Amino acid sequence: MKSGGLVQSRLDRVVKLIAANMVAEVCSIYAMRAGEVLELYATEGLRPEAVHSTRLRLGEGLVGQIALTAEPLALSDAQQHTNFAYRPETGEELYHSFCGVPIQLGARVLGVLVVQNRTQRSYGEEEIETLETVAMVLAELFGSGEVITLEEGRSVEGSALLPVRIGGLVLNEGMAMGRAVLHQWGIVINQVVAEDPEAEIARLDEAVGDMRRAVDRMLARMDKNLDDEQGEVLESYRMFAHDRGWLERIRDVINSGLTAEAAVERIKNDTHQRMMKVRDPYIRERLADLEDLAYRLLQHLSGTEGSSRNLPDETILIARTLGPAELLDYDRKRLRAVVLEEGSKTAHVAIVARALGLPTIGRCEGALSRIRAGDSVIVDGQNGQVFARPNQGIKQTFKASLALQEKRKAEMAAVRNLPAVSQDSVTVELLMNAGLLIDLPHLDECGATGIGLYRTEIPFMVRDAFPGVEDQQALYSKVFEQTGSRPVTFRTLDVGGDKPLPYLTMEKEENPAMGWRALRMTLDRPVMLRLQLQALIRAAKGRELRIMFPMVTDISEFDAARGMVERELAREIARGTAAPSEIKLGAMLEVPALLWQLEKLLPSIDFLSIGSNDLFQFVFAADRGNPRLTRRFDSLSPPMLRLLSDLTAQANAANVPVTLCGEMAGHPLEALALIGCGIRRLSMSAGSIAPVKQTVRALNVAEVTDLVQHLAGLRTRSVRGVLRAYALDRGIPF
Repeated sequence: MKSGGLVQSRLDRVVKLIAANMVAEVCSIYAMRAGEVLELYATEGLRPEAVHSTRLRLGEGLVGQIALTAEPLALSDAQQHTNFAYRPETGEELYHSFCGVPIQLGARVLGVLVVQNRTQRSYGEEEIETLETVAMVLAELFGSGEVITLEEGRSVEGSALLPVRIGGLVLNEGMAMGRAVLHQWGIVINQVVAEDPEAEIARLDEAVGDMRRAVDRMLARMDKNLDDEQGEVLESYRMFAHDRGWLERIRDVINSGLTAEAAVERIKNDTHQRMMKVRDPYIRERLADLEDLAYRLLQHLSGTEGSSRNLPDETILIARTLGPAELLDYDRKRLRAVVLEEGSKTAHVAIVARALGLPTIGRCEGALSRIRAGDSVIVDGQNGQVFARPNQGIKQTFKASLALQEKRKAEMAAVRNLPAVSQDSVTVELLMNAGLLIDLPHLDECGATGIGLYRTEIPFMVRDAFPGVEDQQALYSKVFEQTGSRPVTFRTLDVGGDKPLPYLTMEKEENPAMGWRALRMTLDRPVMLRLQLQALIRAAKGRELRIMFPMVTDISEFDAARGMVERELAREIARGTAAPSEIKLGAMLEVPALLWQLEKLLPSIDFLSIGSNDLFQFVFAADRGNPRLTRRFDSLSPPMLRLLSDLTAQANAANVPVTLCGEMAGHPLEALALIGCGIRRLSMSAGSIAPVKQTVRALNVAEVTDLVQHLAGLRTRSVRGVLRAYALDRGIPF
C-alpha cells in the first residue's frame, strides 16, 4: 500500500498476493461508487475485461449483501445461496467456494474483499480474520480518496441536497433546531502490524490506566448533579473500564502481531458483530458502553485524549449509538438534541439524555449516511421525526410550532394550580407517571395530585446485581419524602419480555410480551417479590402504602401476591418495624382474560388500574412495535370504547376506583373519550397534565358521556374524526 505508483497497479498486486498466500483461485476487490453501486476494481482469477464494467447494487448478490450487512460471509457452495447473482462477463461460474469481508472505515462500508475457490472449501475463522486484517489496511487507502475521490464519496454519503425526513422512536420528548454534528472520533490507525508485541502490550496497559483515571475524574465531576438511578448507570459504565475479559482479548490480538490500536479496533468490530446478533435488547444496549470505552482507549493510545470539539452554538448530535458518558463530553450549553440510528427507552444513553433534558430520537435508520456535518436539522421529539436540510417552508412551520409551544407553556403554567373540574362540575383526578427520582420535581411543576404509576423496575435494570432490601428501602424512602402527602402507587417489578434483568438468565421466547414477565416471574421467583415488599413496607413508615401488581391474568395470582404482602407485613411488625398507616392493593388490568373475572376480583382489590398499552395490543392481537400495524387499529375505536365503558361501570358498581395509566391518558382527545367512558382518574407523563387539564376544564362531561356511549355502538373502524369535530365545534382544546 505504501509502495507508491498508480492505485490500480497497487490493488492489482494486492489481489495477486492474497490469492497466492490463501491458495485461492480468485481474489477480487469491489469499491463503493456513488449511488451505492459496487464496482469490480481489481481481480486475480476473474476475466480482466470484467474490471470496471461489472457492477452490483447495494444488497445485490453476495458482494452486495456483505456491503449491506457489513458482516463477513463464508460459503462452501456460493451458487446455492438464494442471494447469488450471476454475471456472465466475470466467468465466476467455475468457482463454488466464496469468502468475503467488508472494507470498512468506522460505520461506513467502502468496498468488499472476496476470495473464491473451484472446490467446495470451508473457510475457517483464521482465514476470515486474515481477510479482515487486510481489509483494515485497504480501508485506509479507500478512506484517503485515492480509490474513489472524496467528492464522489460525499455523494454516496448524502445523496444530493434534497430535504430528508427520517422517522424514529422518541426516547425523550422535546423540539429543537440546529446544525448537525456527526459523532465521530476521527482516529486514524496508521500502523496495523507490530514488530514488538511486548512493547505494544506495555503501551496498552499504560493507556488503560490513563483511561480509567480519566473516567473516574469525569464521573466524579457529575456526581453532584445525578440522582441514584443515573449514578447507577454511570457506575456500571465505570465497571466496563475494569473488565478483564475485554482487555485480555485485546492482548491476545496484540500477541498475534497487531499494534495496540489495531487490536482495540479489531476487538471492537468483533464485539459489534457478535452482539448485534443477540436478541436480548439489554445486552445489545451494553454494546454502546463497550464501544465508547474502545474509542476512549484509542484516544489515549494515540495521544488525542481530551481534544476539544468545536461545536456550533445550536448543535444537533447525530450518532449510530452513544455510551452513557459520551454525552457528557459535549458542551451542554451548545447541545440542543440527539439523533441516534439505534437506541431504546431503557438504553443508558436515553436515561442520561432525560437527565440532561435533551430531546432524543432513536432508531433513525441511515441517519449518519443521510445527514451531513453542518446540515440544518430539525428534531421533532413530539412525533418522532427528524428533518435534514429542510426547505424554508418546513423551517417556518417549525418556528411557528416552537412559538406556539412557548405560548402553550405559558397558558399551561396559568392552569397549573387550577382544579381539573369540568364545566358541569365533575372532578377528574390527574396523576403523574414516574420511574426515576429525577421525575419527582415535576409533580409541583405540572400540578399533578399524586403519582398514579411509579415504575420500580428501572433501578433494577441498571445494576449488575439484584439490589438488597436496604438499597430498595433507601430509594422508596426518597420517593415518599419528595412526594409529601400526595399518594404514590408503586407497581411491583414489571420485568421480563422487552425489559430483561442483566443478572437473570432468561430463555429465548417467541412472544416475550406474552411470556414470562411481571407478576408471573416474581411469583415464580418469590424472593424477588418478598424483598421488594419488605423494602416498601419499611419505607412507608406510617404513611399509606399503595401497591399495584402488573400483568394479573388470573384471580389466583392476585390472591397469591396479597398473601405475600400479608406475611411480609406480619414479619416486619414482629421485627418492630413501624407499619404503614394503611396498605391498599390493586391489580393492573392488561390481560383480557381478567375482564371475565371482574365479578370475583373486584371485592378483593382496593383499586384497579388499566394498562391501556398492553391491553390494546392484546385485544387487537397487534404488536404495538410493528410499524405496519401502528395505524391499522385505533384506540379510539368502538370495541375499545365499549370495553372501557363496561369495565368502568362494573368497577363503579363495586365502589372500586379505576385509573388508566397508559399512553391514552396523556393525549387530550383520548382523555376526552376516556372521561366519556366513565373514567375519573388518569395517570400520564408530567408534560401531558396541563394540556389534559385544559381539555377537562372546557368540556361538559354529561354531554361527552352521551356522545361516547353512542359512538361505542357504531360499526366503524375509528371514531377519532367524530370526536375531533366535536371538540373543534365546542372550542375544546385538544
